[in-house]
Amino acid sequence: MDKRDRAALFRDRATQAMVRAGLSKSDLARSTGSDRTTIGHLLNDTSLRLPNAHLAAEIAACLGVSSDWLLGLTDRPERVGDLLAAAMDMPDAKRTSADEQLLQWHEEAIGYKIRHVPATLPDMLKSEAMLRWEYANHLGKSPEQAIAAMKDTQAILLSGRSDFEIAVPLHEVAALAEGSGYYRGLPREVRQEQVALIVTICTQTYPSMRLSLFDASTLYSAPVTIFGPKLAVIYVGNIYLAFRSSDRVQALTEHFDILVREAAIGARDLPGHLSGLNFE
Repeated sequence: MDKRDRAALFRDRATQAMVRAGLSKSDLARSTGSDRTTIGHLLNDTSLRLPNAHLAAEIAACLGVSSDWLLGLTDRPERVGDLLAAAMDMPDAKRTSADEQLLQWHEEAIGYKIRHVPATLPDMLKSEAMLRWEYANHLGKSPEQAIAAMKDTQAILLSGRSDFEIAVPLHEVAALAEGSGYYRGLPREVRQEQVALIVTICTQTYPSMRLSLFDASTLYSAPVTIFGPKLAVIYVGNIYLAFRSSDRVQALTEHFDILVREAAIGARDLPGHLSGLNFE
């Protein structure tokens, strides 16, 4: 993008943000410690001027957007800190802000392929009994909140408006059947019901939803979700790290595609594999 185009984009985005914030040029000048003439030149239709780094940061802070967005370096106006804060804030409410943020990301990605490596089993494929056991003693979310979030994301899955590709470690399913590791103490009937539900959903939604199992002894992945071509999110535990730069999204997409390409159990064979599990 040349300077003329970037200057025009800056003017358009700054003007949009000013309208949303209800600020005039004088308000913006006063809030950023600039004189009105400088702000006027930057927002003039014929100007090729761009703010220096300091002024761009001040304008962005005043307007509640990111300086990268103002300068055309990203298509998202939110500041990274705001995205992370939304994921970190876990209030005791009907819905957690992390649930709301995840649902928003899913809705933004409608029409694109969503690639997902869950921390355990995919929440959207979990039974209510499984979620009640899993979140019974959770500090940040109640079982009811978890079930509501599951139903929201499952509704997007079942709508068929987006393709989903999910990769789960092979040992995760083995542990579920054995009732070992993370699933120690989970009643056998709940584990059997959970596997049957996954088989049903995977069979009904194939090929728009494909779930494969990769061997974590040869390939490793942190929990990650890639929402189309514009956003990749790594789950750390109590926060999400969101990446919107195209090179990082592409790198994580390529990582995910290796998991699927090298999967021990592909999506076509998954129902048969799950149906043949022996439960302890």
